[in-house]
Amino acid sequence: MLYTEMVTAAAILHGPKHRLLDYSAAEHPLALQIGGSDPRELAMATRIARDWGYAEINLNVGCPSDRVQSGCFGAVLMERPGLVADCVAAMGAESDVPVTVKCRIGVDDQDPEIVLPDFLEKVSAAGVNHFIIHARKAWLKGLSPKENREIPPLNYDLVLRMKAAFPQLTICINGGITGLDQAQRLLEQGLDGVMVGRAAYHDPASVLVGADALWGEAGGLDAFGAVEAMRPYMLDHIAQGGKLHQITRHMLGLFTGRPGARGWRRVLSERANKPGAGLEVLDAALAELQTAATAA
Repeated sequence: MLYTEMVTAAAILHGPKHRLLDYSAAEHPLALQIGGSDPRELAMATRIARDWGYAEINLNVGCPSDRVQSGCFGAVLMERPGLVADCVAAMGAESDVPVTVKCRIGVDDQDPEIVLPDFLEKVSAAGVNHFIIHARKAWLKGLSPKENREIPPLNYDLVLRMKAAFPQLTICINGGITGLDQAQRLLEQGLDGVMVGRAAYHDPASVLVGADALWGEAGGLDAFGAVEAMRPYMLDHIAQGGKLHQITRHMLGLFTGRPGARGWRRVLSERANKPGAGLEVLDAALAELQTAATAA
């Protein structure tokens, strides 16, 4: 399942809705991740999003950026579980798909052993039965968003204990997961799912190729197959006025560690952002990989 970047409720209410909410059918199942702390605004944003047919609406209670804190949403809401409960209740009343929550194990000087079970109990009582837990604290003072994704220690054991304590809830884990073997071990310990962010972005082949096998599904695409599958998506994007590099810049890491990966990245970086760039640039980048493979 794919999650969008966080979009604030205020942006959905007052901003360019189609630019913020449009997506390709190829991206399904897709969850819309919303940020906010005003139950009424979140309810209205959820109502608007219904027309787009998302598979899930997710409230972000985990983002630690200063900009998010100043708006009283994201990880700072870990300090206000009652407000989160009000928010998800309002969202659920306007949604025809599940409302879920992505959270941290706590913030700043909070004791996660106390805070997290209390948070899960109060928010689940408001109708949420699916949580994605980033297994780190967020330090709202003193660490940047990037540092908050790396410095606070991971506590997978706590998340596992939350699944044991709340067996009726769907609990997925996030944070520091870099490969399928690691994901498999976490699933085998009883968790319902694994969310992978940075690793899937920077080295997608090592995380996404073969992921279907975790659920007993054979086959699936390799990295080259993924490129071919992206061609119709790219053509449609360009036909609607989009630029090739808006897609290919997110594919630079697809061949990480393979012969020709540097040439792949170079061609896409230098040529995909030029006016009129089309799939001939993609073919040129693939040729770098083929040349390197032949030389090897």
